[in-house]
Amino acid sequence: MSSTPSTVERAFEAALYADSDAALDTGASLLASDPASDAELARRGEEFVEGAWRRGWQPADVVRIVRRELGDTHVRLVSALILDESRRNEQARGPRWTAQLEELTAEAAGASEAAGASGRKASPRTDRFSYATAVLGLYRLLLRLPSIEPLDVDAPKAAAGAPKDSRMLTRIRALLAKAEATGFPEEAEALSAKAQELMARHSIDEALLAARTHAKDAPGACRIGVDPPYETAKAVLLDAVSKANRCRAVWNEALGFSTVVGFEPDLEAVELLYTSLLVQATAAMTKAETAQRAGGRKRTKSFRQSFLAAYAHRIGDRLAEAAEGQVTASEGELLPVLAARDVAVADEAERMFPATVTTRLRGVNDAAGWEEGAAAADRAQVRARPPLR
Repeated sequence: MSSTPSTVERAFEAALYADSDAALDTGASLLASDPASDAELARRGEEFVEGAWRRGWQPADVVRIVRRELGDTHVRLVSALILDESRRNEQARGPRWTAQLEELTAEAAGASEAAGASGRKASPRTDRFSYATAVLGLYRLLLRLPSIEPLDVDAPKAAAGAPKDSRMLTRIRALLAKAEATGFPEEAEALSAKAQELMARHSIDEALLAARTHAKDAPGACRIGVDPPYETAKAVLLDAVSKANRCRAVWNEALGFSTVVGFEPDLEAVELLYTSLLVQATAAMTKAETAQRAGGRKRTKSFRQSFLAAYAHRIGDRLAEAAEGQVTASEGELLPVLAARDVAVADEAERMFPATVTTRLRGVNDAAGWEEGAAAADRAQVRARPPLR
């Protein structure tokens, strides 16, 4: 015995499997005319979110691609769906997943407070047709998300008995924030160098503790957004930061992120340092570009591309020098521990990504941009650290 398709099913059939705006309009018209369909529409949205989880996506990944492909309205919609799904499904998914949900919750609360201060509703629907159009556009994207490499949401686990070193991470973040804010290159260099030293100490302490306690510490992975424009240069910068911190980065250009494989303290260092260096590079690029334009230059795009490419290349050299000097004078139990971790990271990266290709920078043809970018990287360089014992 057949049943009559619901309004939501008819709207989905009309809108989700076609690419045209006309298809969205047809589906939205059906939903707008039937207020009783709202509950089913929301429930089906949570199912689309759960489908993304099964295909390897995490909350931050989904929000990132929705922001990249659609707009702020869709970001608010998907954030609400993710939080509703997490409240209904109390399955433990690990600390990184929890942190992503907490960030979404904080962003939603901040948006609500800002809206309240301005006398507006937090999530204006405008009219039913516009709302339904946005929802169907979001669901169309969620439905088509490809499968990606799943990350073990329960790993990496901290070494047995190791306390969460929140004060150390707070100090590192504060130092990098000051480096980003200062207008003095020498001060930014000193602050970044100190942050690097703390990162290294934190990482090595964790590695030695794990070895001494025979903890079953294993590499994990995280995904970091690499957004346009000039994403190739940004991916090169992230790769350089990852290598310097004993991690491996694999860039997915089509989906706009890199997967970084490493031990948890090193993943934290990569996230913090990459973000900080990118902020510093952007500020330096803007300043240099302003000076170039004041001199009559107009090739902004080529200047920026070359600037960031040179910055990434030069930072890579400097970080490699710092990483090499970090353990050169060290001996005893540290060297075999770090060597074992390097092998574990390489093996995990190979397991997750058995087939990768090398990407080359293209469109780097502005000599002034290259020179300015290299100079900015020199100012932001991380000096070689003394041996850590």
